[in-house]
Amino acid sequence: MSIFLLLPVLVPFLTAVVTMLFWHERLIQRRVNVVGGIAFFVAALGLLALVWRDGIQATQIGNWPAPFGITLVADLFSAIMVVMAGLMGLVVAVYSLGSIDERREAFGYYPLLHTLLMGVSGAFLTGDMFNLYVWFEVMLIASFVLMALGGQRDQLEGALKYVTINLLSSALFLTSVGILYSVTGTLNMADLAHQISSGAVDSGLATVLAMMFLVAFGIKAGLFPLFFWLPASYHTPPIAITALFSGLLTKVGVYALVRVFTLIFVQDVDYTHTLLMVIAGLTMVTGVLGAVAQTEVRRLLSFHIISQIGYLLMGLGLFTELALTGVIVFMVHVIIAKSALFLVSGIVRQVAGSYDLKQLGGLYRTNAGLAALFFLPALALAGLPPFSGFWAKLTLVRAGLETEEYAIVAVSLVVSVLTLFSMTKIWAEAFWKDRPGQDEAFQPLLSPQRIALLGPVIVLAALTVILGLGAEPLIDLGTEAAAQLLNPSEYIQAVLGDVA
Repeated sequence: MSIFLLLPVLVPFLTAVVTMLFWHERLIQRRVNVVGGIAFFVAALGLLALVWRDGIQATQIGNWPAPFGITLVADLFSAIMVVMAGLMGLVVAVYSLGSIDERREAFGYYPLLHTLLMGVSGAFLTGDMFNLYVWFEVMLIASFVLMALGGQRDQLEGALKYVTINLLSSALFLTSVGILYSVTGTLNMADLAHQISSGAVDSGLATVLAMMFLVAFGIKAGLFPLFFWLPASYHTPPIAITALFSGLLTKVGVYALVRVFTLIFVQDVDYTHTLLMVIAGLTMVTGVLGAVAQTEVRRLLSFHIISQIGYLLMGLGLFTELALTGVIVFMVHVIIAKSALFLVSGIVRQVAGSYDLKQLGGLYRTNAGLAALFFLPALALAGLPPFSGFWAKLTLVRAGLETEEYAIVAVSLVVSVLTLFSMTKIWAEAFWKDRPGQDEAFQPLLSPQRIALLGPVIVLAALTVILGLGAEPLIDLGTEAAAQLLNPSEYIQAVLGDVA
């Protein structure tokens, strides 16, 4: 059993336990929170290095052989996602030191944060559909409390919508899992892939099940037309929580879609993946139009979560090695860029006292450093060179052109232009235009709180540049991961061994 497969789940679990043991020791909780975030990120990097060097890793908990036991498995795609969870966990752990108030800390913010990270890691590493449901619930229960923590009116309203819709999604997910088990006698993903590919399940029934999982995961991912709950709730909690939700929760839904539609439900690609591509285009368009219409920064960025999910679904719908490479590269890019923008908006709120663009202005002159920290990830999100978003979108566009899917390529390019427009809108309103009165200059070195806020944003903004200027290693890694996704036999062999 490889300890690296267990550490990304064990480390946040132990961090949550230790922070609970020191419930009344706020200072110790804060320190354990950061140490746990560092350990989680290091463990994730170790897992990625192992998988990249030695291939797909799988272990059976309790030594029950697959497909009867609980399987943990990591291919390159899941290992990359665990690394991104580790990065976001560490970034938000540090940012929280300067942004989360004592009242929320006293009511269990840090245990909840690391419980959520444990659920996210479990979802990325599980090799079993029922355990995917279990890890989803661990993640969602923690997110429910984080969403409402603080008890403010807008939080409770947003949490009610968030909880209601996600419970419906979970009910549909569990129903789909039950039907899937009734017709296959297994929920091990590798065994399901083996059975369905060998024709043990009627192709029509398999397609119906695929659509049920599409709806269940589509709600969690925020796909058209199931996204309405997201912009109504994601802007209500503190910005550190919003950034974590933006970076990870919807991406877990996308991860699940990629996993099942590359490993299990590939018996009717002409239908299922064409439908995915149509939904991708609608998700991109509705998301970006919603963003363009907003004047509140958090709501604007929340709509952009939706539009960017459309790009990920576009690559899955195209279903070629280049397209899946684009999905992986875009996933890394958008987690970093979008999280950076949310965290910058939190600093803007502390500096200028508002998220409303109509009440902001003049930040470029009083806080040039803060303006630069917005400018870099904003251009990356819009897909301009030489930032990370350019290579991610270029890869997807090339994949669309190679498969002659010109309509989705055109939609993606138009949405990129509108994304740039909305980023320009924030720049013009918050940073460039004049504002009555004179704001105090932002001086990050004067207090530990401001260092805790700026440090994570600087790291993420720098990564959007580094991944743009040095994109080749990430693209090479994404290409290898895409090749594994398109060759399910390697995954099946790693989990089932000679049984398959």
